[in-house]
Amino acid sequence: MATMRALREAARKAAALTERRHFSGGSAAAAGLAERNEVAAGGGGGGKAVNLFTAVNQALHIALETDPRAYVFGEDIGFGGVFRCTTGLADRFGKNRVFNTPLCEQGIAGFAIGLAAMIVNEAAKFRYRSGNEFNCGGLTIRTPYGAVGHGGHYHSQSPEAFFCHVPGLKVKFLALPLICGCTDCLLKKFLKMTICCPSQAEVIRKGSDITLIGWGAQLAVLKEACEDAAKDGISCEVIDLRTLIPWDKETVEASVKKTGKLLVSHEAPITGGFGAEIAASIAERCFQRLEAPVARVCGLDTPFPLVYEPFYMPTKNKVMMP
Repeated sequence: MATMRALREAARKAAALTERRHFSGGSAAAAGLAERNEVAAGGGGGGKAVNLFTAVNQALHIALETDPRAYVFGEDIGFGGVFRCTTGLADRFGKNRVFNTPLCEQGIAGFAIGLAAMIVNEAAKFRYRSGNEFNCGGLTIRTPYGAVGHGGHYHSQSPEAFFCHVPGLKVKFLALPLICGCTDCLLKKFLKMTICCPSQAEVIRKGSDITLIGWGAQLAVLKEACEDAAKDGISCEVIDLRTLIPWDKETVEASVKKTGKLLVSHEAPITGGFGAEIAASIAERCFQRLEAPVARVCGLDTPFPLVYEPFYMPTKNKVMMP
């Protein structure tokens, strides 16, 4: 009982600290937040478009500025990270808030859970197990995914379906417009799979003959396929799903009811991939409007190959002839 009282008191203090975050309209932090958002969005007022790693760096600056409980840590984080997304953070916010960790992903995740919840436990089930007494709501895990040209069976994997199958997690991919301007060789690894807040899918290309759905780097492949299909008179509607859990069924359903056909494409293996979840749901919701079975163009059911990566990948030609 004494332990539970101590934990409840710690949670109340954490909640009080959260309420004191500087998000009020008149605060300097809020003004800085609005300014950075405008710049990152390429909005008016002299703002300009930025590439993805700069946008990530700005977002981390905002989080550390506005929330004294925020920390950034991981492999090589202290000097900027291998993709430079954390450049300058340690100098500005101190090495007690931005620091390197050992090369141990399990240790990083365990430390993050403990830091976010003040008790080390399974992050996704923490709220459920405690009867809503505690949660890991402050925990965000940002990680690379997907093929980069030489990653092989470890670093080129796309394990999003694994995380989608864990109740309690939110799984999100950064939206396609953010990748514009990135060099091809680093495109995939700059796309970060993030456990964070839900958001709505975006129709990035209007069409009338077929709906194409993807997320992350696969959107670039779908756009190329659409351009080739347009030469043959086929009008493709493309949807960037962005958030996988919870995914935006309404936007997809509305599109499929208009086009009558659906193709889902992702780099992960086809069996048990998240495309299967989309196909099953749309088959149930749009059965009378579908003119053909839902098609899936995905990775193969093998470990990700190193030398034979081009044969593994779901390319635009595979999308054109599923």
